[in-house]
Amino acid sequence: MTTIMTTLLPHITLKSGKQPQYSIIWLHGLGADGNDFVPIVDELSLPVAVRFVFPHAPHRPVTINGGYVMRAWYDIAGSSIDAQQDEQGIRESQTQIEALITQEVARGVAPNHIFLAGFSQGGAVALHTAVRQNFPLAGVLALSTYLPLPHCVNAEALAGTRITPIFMAHGLADPVVPFGLGVASRDALIGLGYRVEWHQYPMQHSVCEPELRDLENWLSGRLDGYDPAAQVA
Repeated sequence: MTTIMTTLLPHITLKSGKQPQYSIIWLHGLGADGNDFVPIVDELSLPVAVRFVFPHAPHRPVTINGGYVMRAWYDIAGSSIDAQQDEQGIRESQTQIEALITQEVARGVAPNHIFLAGFSQGGAVALHTAVRQNFPLAGVLALSTYLPLPHCVNAEALAGTRITPIFMAHGLADPVVPFGLGVASRDALIGLGYRVEWHQYPMQHSVCEPELRDLENWLSGRLDGYDPAAQVA
């Protein structure tokens, strides 16, 4: 048997309090790095201590940007981001995020206390990864993003993950990830049996204050004793 060793991505780790029993692994968008969402730690008022992990995506050439090397979770081939998807890059990023999940479990955080969050490309990897786990996570925060490799999801999404709650938010005027693509991704997830809470805002490809408050409320309701399995009726 061959064992594949995965080196942990470089990442920033912050705690909102002492001895956190919850973790949020937060993935940045194309061309940014883990510092991009670090300010969110002080902007969210949560009922319990949380460990935030902000990984830096690997450097890779990005076709749509003329092959310029930047931090990216996978390549983007053209202006239609859902066409000619970089399946290899997406799956490699999945493996790297799974290594971070394993790290949190080793720290004593239960899998159902681990959230995946991400913006744009990062959100796509968060969604892709969450539905392929052998266990349900605490939840997914998918901001201004879409579900990649939709042709594979039906066959690869594991039944146990369908109780993983999903928060999706999108800008009505998003010029990068079209609003319609976000809606189609939401509908695909609901069609597979996932519970998606959808929010939309009069913004472009960004994060706004009302979104942060909705996100804060959603997260707070899933911390401190929340059990996804108990919510299935």
